[in-house]
Amino acid sequence: MEYMNTSKTTYFYAIGLSYKKADAEIRGHFSLDEQAKANLLQQAKEAGLESLIVTSTCNRTEIYGFAEHPYQLIKLLCENTKGTVDEFQNVAYIYKGKEAVSHMFKVGSGLDSQILGDFEIISQLKTSTRNSKKENLLNAFMERLINAVIQASKRIKTETNISSGATSVSFASVQYIMSNIENVTDKNILLFGTGKIGRNTCENLVKHTKNKHITLINRTKNKAEEVAGKFNLLVKDYANLQEEINQTDVLIVATGAQNPTVDKHLIQSKKPLLILDLSIPRNVHLNVTDLEQVSLIHLDDLSQITDDTLEKRKAQIPLAKQIIQEVEAEFNSWLETRKFAPTIKALKLKLNDFKIAELDTQRKKLSGFNEEQAELISNNIIQKITNHFAHHLKDDAIPTDESLELIKKVFQLDATATI
Repeated sequence: MEYMNTSKTTYFYAIGLSYKKADAEIRGHFSLDEQAKANLLQQAKEAGLESLIVTSTCNRTEIYGFAEHPYQLIKLLCENTKGTVDEFQNVAYIYKGKEAVSHMFKVGSGLDSQILGDFEIISQLKTSTRNSKKENLLNAFMERLINAVIQASKRIKTETNISSGATSVSFASVQYIMSNIENVTDKNILLFGTGKIGRNTCENLVKHTKNKHITLINRTKNKAEEVAGKFNLLVKDYANLQEEINQTDVLIVATGAQNPTVDKHLIQSKKPLLILDLSIPRNVHLNVTDLEQVSLIHLDDLSQITDDTLEKRKAQIPLAKQIIQEVEAEFNSWLETRKFAPTIKALKLKLNDFKIAELDTQRKKLSGFNEEQAELISNNIIQKITNHFAHHLKDDAIPTDESLELIKKVFQLDATATI
C-alpha cells in the first residue's frame, strides 16, 4: 500500500508557494481572503475530495489535501485567486506523502517562516483546520497530523529559544521604526488595518516605543475601537484616512484588501513620511515612491533584517529539528498501526467464526459442556493470537505489506481489508 494512500486512488499532497520563490506581487495573485477560502472548501466538497486544509498568509498560500493528482488542488487554488497555472508552476512546490507530512511539520514549527521562529502560522493552521472540520473535510489522518504538528510547535516554543527576541513581522516592523526614526516617542503614528498583524503591531508599538500619539483606522470602526480600548489609543473614521495620513510621520498599513488602499494621491503633506506595508497583496501602491518625502518598506524588506537575535535562533534549529523528528516518528508509528488495523480486525472476526463453529461442535458432543468457561478460554486465545500478529506487524525489520498479504491468504480474509 502506498504511504499516505487512504484509498486506491488518492494520496496526500501539499501544494503551494511562499516567499522563498514568489515575490510579494506573485504571492498577492494567489492570496485568499476568507470568502475565497470558503468558496474553495465548498468546491472541494462538490468535487468529492475527502479532506483538505487551505491557508493563506502574508508569506505563503498552501493547500494540504487528498487528491488523485495534485492538479486537482492547483485548479482549486487558481479558480479562487487571480493566479494562473503558469505562474504557479514557475514558483510553486508540490510534496507528496512523507515529504508533504514533513513540510507541514516544518511550516507549523516556524522553521520555514519568513522570519525564523515566527509562530503565527500555527494559529492560521488551527483556524483552517476548524473551518475544514465544519465542512466535513477533515479525515482521521489529517486531524491526527495537525494535532501532531501543534504538539511539535508547542514543544519547540517551550524547549528551545528559537522564538526569543523579535519573532514576527509585526515586531520586526516596530524594530525598523525604532532604528530609523529619531525621537519616535514624539512622532505621530497611524495604523491602518486592525486584523491580526495590525493588532500585534499595535501591541508592539505601545510596548516598545512608549508613544502616546498612535491613531487607529479600520474600515469597520468597532474593530479598531476594540483594539484601541486595550491601550487607550485614538480611533478615527475611515473617511478621515487622507487627513490622518497627512498629519502622520509613520504610516503602517496592514489591511486585508485585495487591491491597494493607499496611493500617492492621498499624500499632500511635504514632510518626511515612512510607510510600512505589512500586507499581501500589497496595499500601498508603488507610485508613492514618486514622492521624494516618502520612504516605503514592505514586509519582504523587513525579513532581510539580520541581527544577533537571528543568529541565536539559528543555533536552536538542530534542537527544533530533533523535536520534530520525535513527534513525526510517533505520527508515522500511529499511521503504520492504522495501516494494518483492518486486517487484524478481519483476522479477529475469522477466528471468532472458528470459535463459534467449534463451540457448537463440542456442545453437541459433550454432556455437561461448560459454556461459560469455553467462551472465556476461546476469547483469551483469540486475543493472544491477534496481539501476536499485531506485534509482528509493528516490527520495523519485517516488510509489513508482505506480511499483510500472507495473513490474508492463509486465513482467507477479505482482500479489501485495508485502509
